[in-house]
Amino acid sequence: MTRTDGRQQAALVLLCAAVFLDSMDLSLMGVALPAIGRDLSLPESTLQWLMSGYAVAYGGFLLLGGRIADLFGRRRVFVLSLAVFAAASLVGGLLSAGWPLVATRVIKGVAAALTAPAALSLITTTFAEGPQRNRALGVYSLAGATGYTAGLIASGLLTEISWRLVFFLPVPIALLVLAAAPLVLPRGVRPPGAREGFDGAGAVAVTGGVLMAVFALTERNWPAGVVAALLLGAFIVIERRRSAPLVPLEVFRSGTVAAANLAALAWACATIGWQFVAVLYLQQVLGYTALATGLGIVPMGLAIVIAANLAGRLISRWGLGRVAAAGMLVQGAGILLFLRAGATGDYVTMLLPALVVHGIGNGLAFPSLNIAAVAGLPDERQGLASGLVTSAVQIGAGIGVAVLAAMMTLGGSTLAGYRIAFLMAGGFSLLGALVAAFGLRPRRLAPVPAPTA
Repeated sequence: MTRTDGRQQAALVLLCAAVFLDSMDLSLMGVALPAIGRDLSLPESTLQWLMSGYAVAYGGFLLLGGRIADLFGRRRVFVLSLAVFAAASLVGGLLSAGWPLVATRVIKGVAAALTAPAALSLITTTFAEGPQRNRALGVYSLAGATGYTAGLIASGLLTEISWRLVFFLPVPIALLVLAAAPLVLPRGVRPPGAREGFDGAGAVAVTGGVLMAVFALTERNWPAGVVAALLLGAFIVIERRRSAPLVPLEVFRSGTVAAANLAALAWACATIGWQFVAVLYLQQVLGYTALATGLGIVPMGLAIVIAANLAGRLISRWGLGRVAAAGMLVQGAGILLFLRAGATGDYVTMLLPALVVHGIGNGLAFPSLNIAAVAGLPDERQGLASGLVTSAVQIGAGIGVAVLAAMMTLGGSTLAGYRIAFLMAGGFSLLGALVAAFGLRPRRLAPVPAPTA
């Protein structure tokens, strides 16, 4: 291995560590919320925003984050935003009031919205398109896919000691990445045309529209939904008239890019919404402790790791569309296995098969969608493309949690509400499978080595 190859691998490890942190922080609050509420006497409305504040800010600022990375330098944006992320994590662990805690979560969401597209575009511009880039994206996807599950597991383990450790956990990891980043990350050259102009009006319209849309779904606030629709409509008009738009609409002329983003949104609605409901089911219905919930999810995380390591080989043989569609169908099957859920449930015979099947499908679908979302685009569009797909996932997370939370209130009993929510999550997976099967063109790629960190 040459020195250059070694530096590339070190850069890949650092970038994957950062996206792992971003994904993990989305779920770290999940298992810890009851303990935080009891300790600080916080109402449920405040507790909800400890989760949704991060997701809303993350999803809302991602498109802007991708453009900022292209404009001002990917390494610079990556380092500065990760430093803000670490500082907000540290401050959050020291606070004892509800809304200041929420504010730190929102700040972390904005920081993650800049870190994630900068990291992905650094990968796609460091590794040449083809087997090398696909392998790197496989590792990146593995880090992102396991980050959310790892957050659930870590949340359960750390909450048994102190919920404050949930806030502190990202700090040392972020500091290690920051210390090594100047040594291994390429400075890079701004792509041609990067400074053609900054679409301020478009940035305000799309960021405000996405924020209001997720807020409307989370709070079931329909006037906010109307405002979101107006802002997003204005964004489309602005982009059509700008000479240097924030999101050149012609990028969606690629059927693969458009389908990959839509399928990624459905993927997030299904898997993140389902995990939100499943964690509540384990704790509120089956009476699992935070520790038992975290340990119970471990097999799903292992299944994701194994499947993601196999995804590259399967993509080379079957193509992106088939692997993504198969993964979404398998993921949906795991979700629907939870329809057997009752007031009591044996872990080995009922829960474990559902978790493992879901993990296998999750690990196959996520890498395929990430590769499809950036394939074939020039370097100057990589920040935009990575921001689009990551934004689709985060917006999908907000939609999935909001819709499934609403579904849980339906039915004549608590268990009936859970089953309706699981059925809806399975429907999201089926939708994503259909989009992937018909929207992602069969594309055989050169052999992709199994991703290894």
